[in-house]
Formats: sequence, structure tokens, C-alpha cells
Amino acid sequence: MRLISKMKQGNYQIAVISLALIVVLGPWKPHVLVEGFQRACLYAAIALPMALILGIVGIINLAHGNYMMLGAYFSYSLNVYMGMDPLVAIGPSLIAFFLIGVASYRAIIKYVLGTPELNQLLLTFGLAMVLEQFANLIWTSRPIKLPLSYVSASATIGSFTFGTYEFIYVAVAGVVLAGLQMFLKRTRMGQAALAVGQNPRGAKLVGIHVDRTYLLIFSLSIALIGAMGAIFMTRHSIFPLVGGAFTMKSFCLIAMAGIGNLMGILWCSLILGLAENFVLSFRGYAGWADILFFALIVLVIMVRSHQREVK
Repeated sequence: MRLISKMKQGNYQIAVISLALIVVLGPWKPHVLVEGFQRACLYAAIALPMALILGIVGIINLAHGNYMMLGAYFSYSLNVYMGMDPLVAIGPSLIAFFLIGVASYRAIIKYVLGTPELNQLLLTFGLAMVLEQFANLIWTSRPIKLPLSYVSASATIGSFTFGTYEFIYVAVAGVVLAGLQMFLKRTRMGQAALAVGQNPRGAKLVGIHVDRTYLLIFSLSIALIGAMGAIFMTRHSIFPLVGGAFTMKSFCLIAMAGIGNLMGILWCSLILGLAENFVLSFRGYAGWADILFFALIVLVIMVRSHQREVK
């Protein structure tokens, strides 16, 4: 209960900062507000599956973004060879990557559970390299982008024109967050997963199959990030190295929000998305966006560490 109350308090603090940014940027730079909100939801939708694995299975998956990259290439292949729209390919991607998650867990992940964190990091880092090289061999390193007409849709309010397609990230982030919350709190499998994440030994004593629960959560997370790849590639170019940055940003968002704090990830994504897009709005300063992203995370972690020392 104490951990939950701390999370709620942290969420309130992050929410206040987010709302302050919205109030400031809204009248001054409305395009930064809209595009930053869209970017934030993209980050949240990618980070939430990683948070599920880290919070319940307890493993840092450094191949997280590479599964998204493979999902993007998978939907690209369905489009090229079967004429399937990437958004329609979300369904096949969910099924295919759930099975890929099952295979990854059975063949690789289960053997490092409970081992030192360094072993887990080295294994998932090696897995990330394998997935990158696999994509490089099959699809080459050349950036690929599908010419989809509907992604350029826009709307105009007064003199302000903004893209509307990126609001799909808002919808996806909302659906993933709400779906995970309902799954974890309203279903027996979700409640069992929470019990395993909090106390695996205790969960095993009351009859919960821990290994099967880990398998379900890991496979579900891989299915979600694989489907996110199909959505991502509709708007962005894809190449074998595209997933690395999203792995790092997802992990940093989880560290900023706190493990298990799904709502906090959404608020932290909003802060970082708005701040990053604010920097990108100035010509010649695009390279500072990532610096600001990680600087804010370091600042938040330092402040939290100081608060704990004071208490």
C-alpha cells in the first residue's frame, strides 16, 4: 500500500508538470503542443509493453525495440507480397508476434530468469544484435518507407494547420493502457500475474503456475510491441537500427515513472514528448532534442534520490 501511495503521489507531481507545460505551450506554440502530445503517446505505446515485462517477469529486455522493428518489417512484407494495408496487418502481427514471444521465452528468456542482472542484459543485448543482423540480411540496411496517402491527412483550426493521422498514437496508447489496466485488475490471469510479479514464491505456494504466467506476460508484451511496429511504419521510415533508440527511451521512461506505474509512464511520456518537440521547433537545434530527453530523466532521478535521502 505504501508503494502504491508513493506512485500516486509521484503521478500527481508529474501530472502537474505536464499540465503546466500544456498551459504554457497551448497559446504560445500550439503546433508544439499538438505534435508533442502525439509524440508522447507514441513513446507511451512503445514503453508500456516493456514495463509489463520488467514489472512482472523482472527482466530488462534490451531487444524490445528490435521486436518493434521486426513488426514493422513484417507488416511491410505483408503489404508488398499480399497487398495488405499496414493497419490491417495489426491483427496478423499480434498473432505472429505472440508466437514469436512464446518461442523467444521458451528458447532463450526462461534460462536467465533469476540469474544476475548482468546475465540478463548480456543475453537480451545479444538477442538484439541477432535480430538486427537478421533484418539486415533479409531486408538490407536501406531505409524503407511505404507511400501511404492517408498519413498526410491534416486539419485546420483558424490559421493553425496540423496533421491528424498521428492521433492514431493517442488512440493506441489509450487502448493499450486501458486494456492492460483491465487485464491486470479485472481478470484472474491478470491478478495472478500481479501476484507473481510481487512474490513469485508466494504465488507458487497458492497454486499459481509461475512459469506459465511469465510465458503469457512475455508473449503478450511481444505481441503488443510487434503490432506497434505495424503502426509505426505507416508514418516513419524503417531500417534495422531503428529500434535501438526506442529501447533506450522506453527503459528511461520506466525508470522515470517507476516500475509498475503504467499511468506514470503516460504522464512522463507527455512531459518528455512536449519538451522534445519544443526543442525540435527551433531550426538548427534538432540535435539537442535527445540531449534534453535524457537530461530531464537524469534530473528527475536525482531529485527522487535526494527526496529519499531526506526522508
